[in-house]
Amino acid sequence: MSERQATVTRETAETSIVVRLDLDGAGDARIETGIGFFDHMLTQTAVHGLFDLEVEAHGDLEVDAHHTVEDVGLALGGAVARALGDRVGIRRYGAAVIALDDALVRVVVDLSGRSGCYAKLTLDGAIGSFDGQLVKEFLVALCRGGALTLHADTLAGENRHHIAEAAFKALGRALDEATGVDPRRARIPSSKGRLT
Repeated sequence: MSERQATVTRETAETSIVVRLDLDGAGDARIETGIGFFDHMLTQTAVHGLFDLEVEAHGDLEVDAHHTVEDVGLALGGAVARALGDRVGIRRYGAAVIALDDALVRVVVDLSGRSGCYAKLTLDGAIGSFDGQLVKEFLVALCRGGALTLHADTLAGENRHHIAEAAFKALGRALDEATGVDPRRARIPSSKGRLT
């Protein structure tokens, strides 16, 4: 088993979340949030990022999906940060541009130790019963929980399902690159000698 693993539990009055992550996995995913579209998107991130990912989430879906999506983002971000440990030897930066039919989406990440989310995704409106705006809420929470900076842009496309799916696939690929270990690097990837 990889040493770059983490389990994060988040309990609130609104949600109960458990995330298990192995950064050096094979893309195996077991996702159960109670939100079918969101489960599908998280599976895409794991498969295309080659992360082993388990998510068990119970939230107040009778209110709406917002709390569950946001808290999964916080927990997954926390799992990424914990699995990275001191971040010595990581590549730090990752980028991916993914096409899915009409959609073309770019995601760039910096595992800087600083949280920032700059998402310009064309996702206003519903994707089936899923509110497309929750994709950005997830990304903001992921950045906050993971102390990472992320840029995500829709370069082309109109179909919201395709845009969202391309974004989650690109997220997986970009995180895989950024969390990867460069055998030439024996230090933290910063001229300051620390991240943040």
